[in-house]
Amino acid sequence: MINTFQNFIAGNKARAGRKALRKKALHGLSIYTSVVILLIIANLAQASAFDTIKITALKDQSPDLDGNNVKIAVICRSMTYDQGLPLNDYQPFADHNCFKNASLNFYDANNLPAKVSSHSTAICSILFGQDPNISDPDLAISQYQGIAPKASAQIYEFWHFLTEYVYTNTPPDADVISVSCGDQFQDWWTTGIESLASNFGKTIVAGIGNGSKFSDPLLYPGASSNVIGVGVIDSIVSDDWQLKLDNFTLPHSQHSSTGPTQQNTCKPDIVAPGNFLTADANTPDLYNPAGDFSSYATPAVAGTAALLIQQAKQNPAYDLALSTEAGNCVIKAILLNSATKLPFWHKGQLTKDDDHTTPLDYAQGAGMLNAQRAYQTLTAGPFLPGDVNSIGWDLNFLDINVSEKSYYFTITNPADDFITATLSWNRYYENQYPFSRLSQYDTDLRVQLWAIDPNDSENDYLLDYCDSNTDNLEHIYSRLDPNYTNYQLTISFSPNSQHAENINQPFAVAWGTAEQTDANSILFYDLNCDGQVTQEDSMLLVKNWLQNELSPEKYTIGDINNDSLINMHDMDILNKYKNQTADWLEN
Repeated sequence: MINTFQNFIAGNKARAGRKALRKKALHGLSIYTSVVILLIIANLAQASAFDTIKITALKDQSPDLDGNNVKIAVICRSMTYDQGLPLNDYQPFADHNCFKNASLNFYDANNLPAKVSSHSTAICSILFGQDPNISDPDLAISQYQGIAPKASAQIYEFWHFLTEYVYTNTPPDADVISVSCGDQFQDWWTTGIESLASNFGKTIVAGIGNGSKFSDPLLYPGASSNVIGVGVIDSIVSDDWQLKLDNFTLPHSQHSSTGPTQQNTCKPDIVAPGNFLTADANTPDLYNPAGDFSSYATPAVAGTAALLIQQAKQNPAYDLALSTEAGNCVIKAILLNSATKLPFWHKGQLTKDDDHTTPLDYAQGAGMLNAQRAYQTLTAGPFLPGDVNSIGWDLNFLDINVSEKSYYFTITNPADDFITATLSWNRYYENQYPFSRLSQYDTDLRVQLWAIDPNDSENDYLLDYCDSNTDNLEHIYSRLDPNYTNYQLTISFSPNSQHAENINQPFAVAWGTAEQTDANSILFYDLNCDGQVTQEDSMLLVKNWLQNELSPEKYTIGDINNDSLINMHDMDILNKYKNQTADWLEN
């Protein structure tokens, strides 16, 4: 057993004979200042951001969903280092009122006394906090609750986690792993985390990075293939903290890193708000806004995954979602497929050339987390191939003998619906250091959506498909044909797939109907997110137009009419909405 961080580095340098464990600047996913923001506001509710991602609606529907019997591993970086050694200030402020009844378990190398981190305090309060009697006189709320307050919190110091679990390829005793730190480069520890996901079916959720410039890279392991990478949605622009905690806009590249990755894969996978009300790290009865950082969007997604796993543990009908074979793919497919499309969602770059080969939007991923819809998808299934309901999921496999599987369903009102379908499978990595990619076992899968005429098969036609040659994920978001009520979803090997003849490829698929994004949403026109459509928005549209002309490979918003161009047509539409005011500003 490796007892110290120094021995860990020295031992691995000797074994590896290369710079695999070179000292790096580990990028955290949030920014703190020395200024404590005191909340002197009225009518504030912890559930504000929870309302946006349908956590509140889910708990109203199923009040027993509280994380009970679920273990969540939270990987927390030390905030300070001395000559590369972590100084063990990684723990949440356990004396805060919201943690009095929480099950907090701490794991570190015991080299130094553990100290408190404001970063992990905020993350853990989003997940595990529960304060039924708020004593802060400045808050106009009486209680506080996180997403999974009864879950068992397994809180690991980052380097200890790498030493004890990643390096040894030993899965922690946890159902969900939440990581709010990362590095812009792949390394042994990021591929080691991918190995934990593929070899043990572990659901791993990680922040994707905080953007700030077009050139800023995505962070690993959030950018890793087998990990659910999470971006952050900005609060509205306002000096009023109540409004900022109540209202959210879109992910923007200034605050949420955008794809593609260095391997040309799509990331993030999903987005969520980050500006939650969180526990203060110094005062036991004080709460602060977290800010628009992917560190805090990550526990929102991890906590929702934990609620799905809680339900799966309670009902044997859903136990495939817990499979060590590819249970992580089930959770990923369900979360992504149930996500809400926000304004400007489109696949890949602005052009439509990549719609069939690029699964996700490079800023939104599959869209914004929708916890209630994810729960509805989980509890609607699973189904075997054949006749299925219009919402559901499956965990299945393809091999050389059965290279295609299909699901048939009926849509009663196809003129009003979109269909979403998400296919997920794992990439494979060695189970020992340095956890190299086992590319010889890689497969490429394809998902197809067919419109079916039950009376004449000659009228059947391919409505949509997704077939990326780089991602281990495919996603369809397609308007249905009003003339057809019968549809077929087919999973197969891609025609270009190169795979071993003896391959047995597990996959997870989820499907369901979805609404079209509201074309009247002010977010299509209020580009600077200040609640009013003004000349400033027109200027920003021109800036994005120019950016798209000069660097079409960069992600920009402004294609209001969804024709894959930013041009004068979009400006004309925006001008028609001049002086429109957002509901949150009017109220």
